[in-house]
Amino acid sequence: MVLVEGAPELDAVLSLVADPAMEPPVAGLVYALDEPSRAAFYPMAAFSPEWIALRWALARGRRVQLIDLPVTHVFGIGPEPVASRDSDDVRVDPLAALAAAAGYGDAETWWEDMIEHRHNGLEVFDVILNAMREVRSSTRSTGPHADRNELREAAMRRVIRTVRKQHDGGIAVVCGAWHAPALVEEAFPSAAADSALLRGLPKMKVAATWVPWTSQRLSRASGYGAGIDSPGWYAHLFRSPDDVVTRWMTRAVRLLRAEGMEVSTAAAIDAVRLAETLATLRSRPAAGLDEVMEASRAALCGGSDVPLHLIRRDLLVGDDLGSVPPSTPMVPLERDVAATARRLRLTRAAVAKTVELDLRTASGLDRSRLLHRLRLLGVPWGQWADVGRTLGTFKEAWVLEWAPELSVAIIEAGAWGTTTGAATTAKVEADATAADLGSLTVLVEQSLLADLPDALAHVVAALRDRAAQQRDVVELMRAVEPLTRVARYGDVRSGGRALPDLDGLLDAMVRRIAIGLPSAVASLDDEPAADVQALVEGVHRGLATLDRRDLRDVWERALVTVADQTGVHGAVAGRAVRLLLDAGRISGEEARRRLSLALSRAADHLAGAAWLESFLLGDALLLLHDRPLLEAIDGWLQEVAGDVFDDVLPILRRSFARWEPAERRMVGDHVRRLTARKADGGGGADRDDEGPAIDPERAALVVPHLRRLLGAKG
Repeated sequence: MVLVEGAPELDAVLSLVADPAMEPPVAGLVYALDEPSRAAFYPMAAFSPEWIALRWALARGRRVQLIDLPVTHVFGIGPEPVASRDSDDVRVDPLAALAAAAGYGDAETWWEDMIEHRHNGLEVFDVILNAMREVRSSTRSTGPHADRNELREAAMRRVIRTVRKQHDGGIAVVCGAWHAPALVEEAFPSAAADSALLRGLPKMKVAATWVPWTSQRLSRASGYGAGIDSPGWYAHLFRSPDDVVTRWMTRAVRLLRAEGMEVSTAAAIDAVRLAETLATLRSRPAAGLDEVMEASRAALCGGSDVPLHLIRRDLLVGDDLGSVPPSTPMVPLERDVAATARRLRLTRAAVAKTVELDLRTASGLDRSRLLHRLRLLGVPWGQWADVGRTLGTFKEAWVLEWAPELSVAIIEAGAWGTTTGAATTAKVEADATAADLGSLTVLVEQSLLADLPDALAHVVAALRDRAAQQRDVVELMRAVEPLTRVARYGDVRSGGRALPDLDGLLDAMVRRIAIGLPSAVASLDDEPAADVQALVEGVHRGLATLDRRDLRDVWERALVTVADQTGVHGAVAGRAVRLLLDAGRISGEEARRRLSLALSRAADHLAGAAWLESFLLGDALLLLHDRPLLEAIDGWLQEVAGDVFDDVLPILRRSFARWEPAERRMVGDHVRRLTARKADGGGGADRDDEGPAIDPERAALVVPHLRRLLGAKG
């Protein structure tokens, strides 16, 4: 009979461990039925003693059972309180205590020397048992941690007593070393004492299953408290019966060569020798992880930490993702997600992978729908990626990375429905009930991206009601750009299906904004003005994508009113003038006139600097091609009084810093020519502006090639 420390609830799915499709790392998952966010993971790697014991017993037809305090009670009791620094709650790390007694700085090195590198046979268990007895007697845990351990050990002993009555053969108990002294039958307290400890414990209804785990989550850095720093190293020790260092260096060389680095066989030999020499100098029984990594850095990586990081990432930790059999218990939603992902050939992987989707294809559109629906359900398997301007309306890029916690998120989302479509629709409709105007506009766009027609109609109806009641123009402005994206790009998603009447909603919102905008921008401070400036630009950008000249006319007339209005913050007024200039609503001469007024001596210099900063947002082409505009700015800057210049300078630096270095250099050249022109009294400027003289003979050499490229005849 084999008893293994672990959640007893997993006994119901223990037979799956023997399934060949179950590949570690995996984790037992126990979650509360009424509160799925309450979940406990029990990770196991290929080298975990629990995993080896379970598979050994199942492969040989031996009886096997998990023993520990049932999770139904653990959840009922609640999480262990976090101890404060000045409390008496002490949690003992027994291996750290033994390592310190032996003169080691860390527990993992001590364990490597004492256990991993010494094949002592079964007698090692007696040694460990005696060591744990000594640690338990000399260091006593106090506080809630000790109380929880007492409950766990009492629960384990109760199972051992029951098994002893039912089983005549030998019993092997596989447990954490700390618990071993408490599970030796000769040291058992009375059954009545254990029963008294366990009597009346609160319960919660729970369910159990298996989920894939990742090698990253096995490491202590991932936040799993019982993890190990280097799961890849221990997996290597488990798989390598001999020549541990040689096999490791071979893997390291193969990895570095795959990354394009030149690593010779001689370097690998030197690395092995160096690791073994270091172990000898340090009186270690064999080269351990410290020696292997130091030798790798010196002999394989040329002393650099950059390639060594690759070894740490890919070999010490790794990117393994386990798998579970299809027969593993799943909630209906999780089964639907898994089936859909298989159909769409979306593979769960523990490392981030960027995929590009062509929305003009059925497979690309279906993949996009699934990922958008999962995000709405709180299962962020994919994150939108920005891969530059090459992606257009018909393309999306996603970064996919699977984490074990997403399995719990799917279980939680299962309360909304049994399929991704039904669950997402139900959740969006519920979210829309209590959402404000800004949240509703986001939901409109997300519903379209996730292809949820019923939810989209529901959200648009809610948005129409909220917009009709909304009196705040700023809040209405926040809703315009997301709605224009939906109205403009809806055809890509809907496949010709009729969308809710967004044009009528946009029409009403834009006209209300245009009426209320002059009042909304009056007397703004710096921070609200920056917010309104961004919203003005968003509305303008959104309307520019629509084939609605009537709406743009309404909006641009409102911008003209704002530009003419006194008392408007420079950040808003300057941006309004620039948008009107770019839209062709006003001429360059009119823009220069307004600039001169904003930067006149009668105007406040700080307000003028804010106006100029807002006006110059964008590229530098405007100044490069409009000399009078540049002259006006240059003249204003020279007239700024010295005591004001220190306040104006940060705003100007921020304005010009947004341009590319080449653009700043070209503007500087133009200003230098303006200065030279003034110094010459206006002479010589034309020659400077023309640039270098044209060489007709050199230009003639290019003409035949241009004619051929352009397809010109003759």
